[in-house]
Amino acid sequence: MILLNSKLPTVGTTIFSVMSKLAQQHNAINLSQGFPDFATNPKLINFVADAMKDGHNQYAPMQGLQVLRELVAEKMATIYGANYHPETEITITAGGTQAIFTALAAVINPGDEVIIFEPAYDCYSPTVKLLGGLVKPFELHAPDYAIDWEMVKKLFTANTRMIILNSPHNPTGSILSKADIDALIKLTKNTDILLLSDEVYEHIIFDGEKHQSVALYPELQERSFIVASFGKLLHTTGWKLGYCLAPAKLMAEFRKIHQFNVFSVNTPMQVGIANYLKSENIYETIPAFFQQKRDLFRSLLSETKFKLLPCKGSYFQCVSYSGISDEKDVDMAKRLVTDFGVAGIPVSAFYTKATDDKILRFCFAKEQDTLEKAVERLLNI
Repeated sequence: MILLNSKLPTVGTTIFSVMSKLAQQHNAINLSQGFPDFATNPKLINFVADAMKDGHNQYAPMQGLQVLRELVAEKMATIYGANYHPETEITITAGGTQAIFTALAAVINPGDEVIIFEPAYDCYSPTVKLLGGLVKPFELHAPDYAIDWEMVKKLFTANTRMIILNSPHNPTGSILSKADIDALIKLTKNTDILLLSDEVYEHIIFDGEKHQSVALYPELQERSFIVASFGKLLHTTGWKLGYCLAPAKLMAEFRKIHQFNVFSVNTPMQVGIANYLKSENIYETIPAFFQQKRDLFRSLLSETKFKLLPCKGSYFQCVSYSGISDEKDVDMAKRLVTDFGVAGIPVSAFYTKATDDKILRFCFAKEQDTLEKAVERLLNI
């Protein structure tokens, strides 16, 4: 028998895969995994098809196509007033998760401590552990999942290397405020602490709120990797295309890892996306597009026994079922699938300690008919 010591002995199949498989087995409406069930713009599909027909089928440059990096730089300057040089500070990646992994791999060494805010997207903690780092989780709780920065400061040690941010936030739909940013600037001033800012839902923000990107603040920009996603922007999560932004010194380290991880990413899709972004001003339309879905879903859910939590960004709506049942959230989520035909995600899956506040997460990046049918079933609870 071959002896094998797992590098991630406590990690199993993700809750997203578990719930999606269960939904498929029971023919349930899947509001668990975060992907749209509607088509992307046919114009974008045609641009990618044309790129393939035109021969753009070989390796792209390691850092990504120049034209696409230039478009990202233009967007950052226009929306955030932030300057990123396309040659040295922008890299196209195989989705947001790969960018997160690569950024962490570039700077985290054994013994380094990384502060994450939980509930947290599930790739942060395992990646830090895989690299020999120590995760320092800071728990946030319903209904608003606010950050107490004075308490965060108590987690700081001489080994604190990085803080991971995520706004708009998955799974809670919360966002960072200007007050949060001011506190973060104060905490990290005169330190060598780096930031990894997961901003994949940056354009999905509601009610006229402004996304507080770390790129807006030079004091934070100089110490930050920013991760963004074309999949979330263009309703093409299966294409796995995103990008990372960082000052040249940090990006040089990022690319050292990137070149031996994936080297480069899908060429015709990069060409297609670049041509599409030159022809469509999607950045202005996407907030209203998803706000309509959020407002509809919240209106429908208000007729159920669930208690709605705030949703200021992302395409996730969290609900409390504490007034319905005292069962564990994992059990509740599974019962929703088997007994009522709707799949959600138990939020305890996003905590290291499986903290159970009786909260479920639903994805509303769905057709109106899908959302209406799902809530029609939830009304039976």
